[in-house]
Amino acid sequence: MSEPASISAAIAGRYATAIFELAREDKGLAALEKDVEALGAALADSAELRDLISSPVYARAEQEAAIAAVAKKMGLTPALANGLSLMAQKRRLFALPQLLKALAEAIADEKGEVTAEVTAASKLSKAQADKLAAALTKQTGKSVKLDIAVDENLIGGMIVKLGSRMIDTSVRSKLASLRNAMKEVG
Repeated sequence: MSEPASISAAIAGRYATAIFELAREDKGLAALEKDVEALGAALADSAELRDLISSPVYARAEQEAAIAAVAKKMGLTPALANGLSLMAQKRRLFALPQLLKALAEAIADEKGEVTAEVTAASKLSKAQADKLAAALTKQTGKSVKLDIAVDENLIGGMIVKLGSRMIDTSVRSKLASLRNAMKEVG
């Protein structure tokens, strides 16, 4: 992890812990989960919002007002809205993507869920995804949620990342292993 990314993650982690604990005390984790998903989607869809959180051109007051308007318009929970307001006051909105990731992980952990990042060579059918989720659930003992992406460069197979573990069954990696083995021979 690069130094700026680790700093952002550390900053986001502290805010995420505070927001999560406040929401848990208020028994508002379900609402917080919906807010995290909605804000993540808004961040992905809106170039203006991404610009607002990352551009140093905006003054603190402008960021505060804009993020307060976004929170009000989206109807965000008080814990998240106040956390975002504090981040804007401290010029920490650049860590918003990491904050949302940390909150999603904390909520999933609280619910006994883990997320597996799956990169497949082609789109998985519902049956294939369900079978993979069931196999991972059996292996981990926790409910597994799949985050599936498609990368046609894999040629075939898939790469599954679950926590610190990675399973690579892609044809691309098998070909790379074969190429390395042939280089060693001669």
